[in-house]
Amino acid sequence: MRSVVTGGAGFIGSHLVDALAARGDDVLVLDDFSSGKRENIAGAVDAGAEVIELDVADAQAMFDAIGTFRPDSVFHLAAQIDVRRSMADPGFDARLNVVGTVNALEAATRAEAGKFVFTSTGGAIYGEGAERAGELPFSESARCEPFSIYGQSKLAAEGYIDLYARTRGLPATVLRLGNIYGPRQDPATEAGVVAIFCDLGRDGGRPTVFGTGEQTRDYVHVADVAAALLAAEAADDGGPVNVGTGVETSVLDLVRLVGEAFGRDDFEPEFAPAREGEIDRTVLDTAGAAERLGWRAERTIETGLQQTIEAPEEAH
Repeated sequence: MRSVVTGGAGFIGSHLVDALAARGDDVLVLDDFSSGKRENIAGAVDAGAEVIELDVADAQAMFDAIGTFRPDSVFHLAAQIDVRRSMADPGFDARLNVVGTVNALEAATRAEAGKFVFTSTGGAIYGEGAERAGELPFSESARCEPFSIYGQSKLAAEGYIDLYARTRGLPATVLRLGNIYGPRQDPATEAGVVAIFCDLGRDGGRPTVFGTGEQTRDYVHVADVAAALLAAEAADDGGPVNVGTGVETSVLDLVRLVGEAFGRDDFEPEFAPAREGEIDRTVLDTAGAAERLGWRAERTIETGLQQTIEAPEEAH
């Protein structure tokens, strides 16, 4: 198999690249290295993976790279993922998440790829769950009412994927991911609260909690997400399919769990004002993933946190 991974040097992408390389694929990583790291894919490169540095919003660069490689599958993970940045710079967010997706779709179509797998967001696309508690956990049929520019750009990208599948015959699957955590998540660039809290727990700091701390998310380990991506590649299902645990965890619960994991009796939060674009409650119904992809998350938040903390230092 020949597989392209956009954003392949990033947090989720590099775990997927490792999994593809482990099964013997010829892998091409496309990344602009604005947040991805070459060390994340060093093992895969040693195993033969190719790397091209490019901007997914550069259409010709995408056409040339993917057209030359002629992949069986294209996994499109490159994205702007920071809700706060999306609110501050909507054009930048749309450039990467909408234009970049269109370029990946067009390149995959021209190269006659056999499958296109897209990572959307389950955490931001459905919108605020606090006022729709009767709909929680959100299923794939729930109304999409994004509360942020980021969520809206991912929803727009999903529309283009549906268009290409219907009119261009490109087999595609959309995965709506929960809040991902695990080794290699960079607290400085990934906006991942688990990585931020783990760094503070390890280094003796205290966590900052924005808002009340009662806001909830569905936290899913990156290794489970990589497995879901491979399941989506093999499935004859366009999605969207939720990828999460189905468990609602509050920020204060997360503070407690991280403090306990590091043996920190003093891991008490400092509170700050809530941030624009952040929702209060969300959790995903993952029954569809089990039924349609044969996938379930293997790790609870407790076991996933422990595996994250115990990962080799270079993986943090």
